[in-house]
Amino acid sequence: MKVAVEGCCHGELDKIYETLEYLQKKNNVKVDLLIICGDFQAVRNLSDMECMAVPKKYQKMNTFYKYYSGEKTAPILTIFVGGNHEASNYLQELPYGGWVAPNIFYMGYACVIKFGGLRIAGLSGIFKNKDFLKGHHEHPPYSEDTKRSAYHVRNLEIFRMKQISRPIDICISHDWPRGIYNYGNMAELLRVKKHFRDEVENNILGSPASAELLHKLKPDYWFAAHLHVKFAAIVKHQPEDGVQKMTKFLSLDKCLPRRKFLQVIDIPHDSSALMKLQLDPEWLAIVKSTNHLLSLSPKQRYMPGPGSNERWDFRVKDEEMNAVLEDFGGDLTYPESFERSVTPYDPSSTVTKSVTARTMVNSQTKLLCTMLDITDPNAVFLGLDSQYNLKTNAQLEDVDMEDNDTDELDDDETDYESEPSFISVSGSERSFSFQDESFTSVGNPNEISLSEADTDSVEALEKSSMNTENSSASEEDKEPKDSPSAVSKNEDEEELREILAAQKRERSSIKTNSPTQSTNHDKSNLNNEENELQEILAEQQKLRSSVSELTGELAEPLSHSSPASDERVERNLAPLERHIDRKDSTGQSPLLKRFKRRNLDLYSDSTEESS
Repeated sequence: MKVAVEGCCHGELDKIYETLEYLQKKNNVKVDLLIICGDFQAVRNLSDMECMAVPKKYQKMNTFYKYYSGEKTAPILTIFVGGNHEASNYLQELPYGGWVAPNIFYMGYACVIKFGGLRIAGLSGIFKNKDFLKGHHEHPPYSEDTKRSAYHVRNLEIFRMKQISRPIDICISHDWPRGIYNYGNMAELLRVKKHFRDEVENNILGSPASAELLHKLKPDYWFAAHLHVKFAAIVKHQPEDGVQKMTKFLSLDKCLPRRKFLQVIDIPHDSSALMKLQLDPEWLAIVKSTNHLLSLSPKQRYMPGPGSNERWDFRVKDEEMNAVLEDFGGDLTYPESFERSVTPYDPSSTVTKSVTARTMVNSQTKLLCTMLDITDPNAVFLGLDSQYNLKTNAQLEDVDMEDNDTDELDDDETDYESEPSFISVSGSERSFSFQDESFTSVGNPNEISLSEADTDSVEALEKSSMNTENSSASEEDKEPKDSPSAVSKNEDEEELREILAAQKRERSSIKTNSPTQSTNHDKSNLNNEENELQEILAEQQKLRSSVSELTGELAEPLSHSSPASDERVERNLAPLERHIDRKDSTGQSPLLKRFKRRNLDLYSDSTEESS
């Protein structure tokens, strides 16, 4: 079976499908399944866009709405998990999975499905310690906090996936499993992503929950994205009953030019199995038996474990699977029951204001919940489920923990760089293999390779990867001056001018509002404040330099060696000298703290790319 794997989609469905279509025609191959590893952005209209946790200037409609409206149809069966840049209101309508458009299937918070005999498990969202033990309490309309926490992984889904006892072929997540970098070419990873070094050295990069599942489920393949870099690894698990299992891990970049965002993999499968998407009986039995553990409260709650007074082992017996199969009439093929529930975006419309998103019950979720007799969270929020009492459940969940997670934001504006949104399929082809399954990245369509090979070590894999860097000029390198690349460069320059203008206005404001009379100060404190400010200004210069590299030229005001630059330093120090004796409750200067905050606000878009 030919399976295409894509990293972060960011709504660029047109470009992904166009690339796959081109490859198939050129090489006379047929891709059977497309897997997308998060940041899908199922944005149907302007209201959905408001539910995406990204700054407004990076909110784009992109192309999913065409597939939702019926203007286009996905040419390949597409399955995906959620990431941290999603229209959360739409995905929350399908907590157990479902069609978001014809031939495009979302795997819910967590899910196991079958296709062509392959068992595929998916886990949506990213790990955040502060929300891990909470229930799924978020629903539209969102606050800025719940808009983000809505896509945080919860312990219920991890608990359910740990009950799986039958072999899994493929696992999909957005996050990396923590520690996976120890099984691949870490040196190359840190060369490409230098800012990962501290997290790697402290072993905090990635999700500890996914790492636990990796070693518990031992799937043949694990695909991920999120960190916007291509990385491969092989995990050799501890032998069980003399059997050595291996997981082949692959993470891919986001859908942008000159990025390694897509690969085609040849995976052995049961050729007699139905090539249609099916529900998995073991997973359905697990969800049904653990329905009472579902929490819709922001309170923290532990899952049961050994020594608990309640049942904690929900591994499924054959008779339970047979009972589920019987309930579904012996056919677990997922019905093609997609229905539109909102008006899709119309590019020709003059309406520019969005309507506040609201909680909705999806017909697919309603059907599945009726069949399994499980809870639909959205029906509870709307008061349509009399069996689930939100108040009672919130009172029962009185376990709380100290929140040691100081990371307030899950994403960075630099996820949305001002790069062109088109995709070119020219360039050099990259192919490397894991034993008999060949991994082939999108490169030169004329040289795509899907043949078998014999490579079983990650060192050989990475050596092949490093030695096949782009060797021929790509179509992107021959762009005309009015191409999207040229436009994005102008946008970068304009943004830089806006940053400098904003800084100038802020400095003028500080100077205008400062007192005209000086006071006596403590000289040692003044020196400390001056040193801190000099460090801030030095950091500004580094950040400005990185911006200037993107625009291709240095603006005159950025030179720190000019007399004008020295005068700016003196102007910024002057109000500090007059205000140095003013301290807040923490013993720090409010003016200096405000200056630091302003510095971060002005230059957050220029920092190095983050996940």
